[in-house]
Amino acid sequence: MTSPYTIQQHIGKIENSPSHEDLLYNILAVYMELFPVSNSLLFRFSPLGYLGEGIISLTASGLVCIGDIRDDIRTLPIIFSAILERKAKYCSAIDSFRQTSSKYVLSSSINSLIVVPICSESFVSGYIISTEVPKNAAFDERLVNALTHYGQLVGKALEKTKGAMDSQHLSKRELEVMKKVAWGESTKEMAQSMHLSEVTVKQYVNSAIKKLNAKNRSHAVAELFRKGILH
Repeated sequence: MTSPYTIQQHIGKIENSPSHEDLLYNILAVYMELFPVSNSLLFRFSPLGYLGEGIISLTASGLVCIGDIRDDIRTLPIIFSAILERKAKYCSAIDSFRQTSSKYVLSSSINSLIVVPICSESFVSGYIISTEVPKNAAFDERLVNALTHYGQLVGKALEKTKGAMDSQHLSKRELEVMKKVAWGESTKEMAQSMHLSEVTVKQYVNSAIKKLNAKNRSHAVAELFRKGILH
């Protein structure tokens, strides 16, 4: 049984990743070391449009980029539920086909569906999916709780790490505002929490969008995730 202590021992490998690329890889590699799964897919999540965006997939055959997978997770019940509740979810056999999209099936051996939200405080920054598990694996409540714990520790580890690229020419205020945009806060909410006027907040947002050469808020947030500035 994977205990909280065992999981905690392995988190250091993620925290000590030498680069952003290594960090992403280690999130999945450690996950597959700890839990009885045969594949894993890592996704970013943005509350703007409830967007799930594929990053990488890891199997025994190696690493694959899955950047072509983009979904409104509100159309995928088990993923949506896991993110809303901030808890890992598991379903088996035919239910897995009903709960997700065929784009998440990278081989013909799908036999389960596991979703592990990556949480930082009240913010879900991403999630891990597995669609293949060994036949003798038993996903009871304790194991599902361990998966939830792993997602929480990964979220905390991401908070401690720096992005592979720094914030470049964004000011401290611009970066702070864009983090709040990524968390789904409205202009009014940001103005209240930062003790600024809504006009000033909009100026920071528009300035950040321009510096990132983005088309809009969603595009700017996606760029910050892609560069490793936001996790």
